[in-house]
Amino acid sequence: MRVEFTAGTLRLAGELRVPTGPGPHPALVFTGPFTGVKEQVTGLYAARLTDLGYVTLAFDHRNWGESDGQPRRHEDPQGKLEDLRAAVSYVRSRPEVRSDAIGAVGICLGGGYALKFAAFDHRVRVFVGIAGGYNSPYTMRTGDWWPGALKSFTEALERQDLGARPEYVPAVGGPDAAMAGDEPFEYYGTARGETPGWVNEVTRASLRELITMDNMMGADFLSPKPGLLVHGVVDAFCAPEGAHEAHARLSEPRKLVWLDAKQHVDLYDTEPYVTQAVAAVGEFLSVHLPATARGSHG
Repeated sequence: MRVEFTAGTLRLAGELRVPTGPGPHPALVFTGPFTGVKEQVTGLYAARLTDLGYVTLAFDHRNWGESDGQPRRHEDPQGKLEDLRAAVSYVRSRPEVRSDAIGAVGICLGGGYALKFAAFDHRVRVFVGIAGGYNSPYTMRTGDWWPGALKSFTEALERQDLGARPEYVPAVGGPDAAMAGDEPFEYYGTARGETPGWVNEVTRASLRELITMDNMMGADFLSPKPGLLVHGVVDAFCAPEGAHEAHARLSEPRKLVWLDAKQHVDLYDTEPYVTQAVAAVGEFLSVHLPATARGSHG
C-alpha cells in the first residue's frame, strides 16, 4: 500500500508491504542505490522479504521520486539519515509492526547509510547491507583526482550560494555522467530499471557528498547489534574491499556472504543472485530478527 509520512517538514512517499498471517510482525526499513527510487531495487527486495514474513517499507528519500525536498535529485547524506529515523518512527507506529523488532536494510549506497544509521539508533536491532557502498573519505582521498574534484564541486556550490540554479549532470550515459560506463546504463538507462519516478539527472554537488561522506564509521559503532554483508566477488562500483573492511571492523555477531556475481547491478535484479541474496538475508534474520509469520504480501 502507498503511504506517506513526514521527516521534519517534508512529506516522504513510501510503499508499505504487510505479510499475510497473524501479526504483529518484525519490520524492515530500506534505503537503496544512489539516484534510486522505491519502485526499483528497494521495492524488489522489500517484496521478497515481505514474503518471508516481514513488514517492509521502501520509500523515496527527500529530493527523490515522489517525496518532497529541494534541490530535486540532490544527495543529502544527513537528510537521508533523518529520513531513516522518520521511517523507523513511522513503522513503529503501525499496528501491524512489533515496535521492538526493527531492522535496517541497505543496497548499494544505501548499505553505508543503513550501517551508519543502525549504529546510532537504539530502535534498530539488526543491519543488512547488500552490494553495499561503505563510503569513506579516507579511501577516496588516495586518488590523484581528489583535490581537483573537491575544488570543482565546491565551486559549483559557491555559484549556487550566490544565487545560481543548481547544476546538473546525467546520472548515467556518457563520460560526464555521475555513474559513467556501460554497466549503470544497462540498468538505469534501459527498460530494465525504467520507472516514472526516476529521472536521468543528479546535481553536480551530489558528487561532492559521495566523496566526503563517512558511512564506513558505522562499522565501528554497530556492536553489539548483528550485521550481515552480502556482496558480489566482482564489483566495479562498490568495491569488494569495502565489504571486507566493513566486516573486519564489525564485532560479533557478524557475517559476510560472497555471491559469484560479476557486475554490481547483478544484485539489483538478476537471477540467481537476487534469490541467493534474499536467502542469505532470510537465514540471518531468522536467527537475529525472526519473523512471526510467513506468507504473500498485500
